Amino acid sequence: MANLELILVLATAVTGLIWLGWVIRRRRRSPERQREMPWFVDYSRSFFPVLLIVLILRSFVAEPFRIPSGSMMPTLLVGDFIMVSKFSYGVRLPVTRTKIFDVGEPERGEVVVFKYPRNPQEDYIKRVIGLPGDHIAFRDRVLYVNGEPQPAERVGTFEAEGSSAVMDGASVFEETLDGRTYNTLMREQQLSVDGSVTVPEGHYFMVGDNRDNSNDSRTWGFVSEELLVGRALFIWLHWDYNESYRDFSRIGQAIR
Repeated sequence: MANLELILVLATAVTGLIWLGWVIRRRRRSPERQREMPWFVDYSRSFFPVLLIVLILRSFVAEPFRIPSGSMMPTLLVGDFIMVSKFSYGVRLPVTRTKIFDVGEPERGEVVVFKYPRNPQEDYIKRVIGLPGDHIAFRDRVLYVNGEPQPAERVGTFEAEGSSAVMDGASVFEETLDGRTYNTLMREQQLSVDGSVTVPEGHYFMVGDNRDNSNDSRTWGFVSEELLVGRALFIWLHWDYNESYRDFSRIGQAIR
C-alpha cells in the first residue's frame, strides 16, 4: 500500500507539472507562435484532476482495504473489503506520514488499521484492547483491563463459507469493553495463552477477535501512535478470491 501511495503522489506531481509547464509556456508565446498541444500534455491535463482528487480522498478522508486473513473473525471475514477513515486519529501527509494536526485518539474496542511494527510496508487490522498506561492481562481466556475482567458470554458456534470455514466449530463469545460489544472466536480445546503487560506511553495494545488464531500484540508487542492509519468503518464488498465466493449480504455492515 505504501508503494501505491508513492506512485500516486509521483503521478499527480508529474502530470501537474507537465500541464502547468505547458500553460506557462503558452502564455509567454505570442499568438502567431502558438502550436497544437502535444499528446502527453493533453493526457496530463485529463489525468491530473482525477489523480489529485483520488490522492486527497485516499490520503485525508477514507481508503479501501481488503481483509486477507482470518485474524479478525467473526467480525471480519477473509475477502471482506472495508472502508477506513483516514482522519480519525490525525491528518498525515502521504508517504512521509508527517502529522499535520491532531483529530482524535483510538478508544478501547475500536477496530483499527495500522502499519505492522516489524514491517511498516504491511497494513494490519486489529482491535484496540489497551491504551497508553493500561495494564492488560489474559487469564483462562478472560481479558482483564487494569485489573477488571471484561464481560464475555458464549453465544453460539461459528459457521461460515469460503476460506473462513476453516474456523467452523469455534465458540463465539460476546465481549464488552468500555460499553462496546463485539464478538470473538475461541477454540476452547486449545490451551489458553496467558500473560500480562503494561502499555507504554504513545503506544497501543492490539488483539485480533480470532483470539486463538491471530498474530498480534501478544506476539510482537505494541503499536506506536505514528503507525496508526485509521479506524475501520464498514464493509463495502465481500469477495473471497481463494474460494471464488461472494456474499453480498455483508455489504454495508458497520464494523463494531
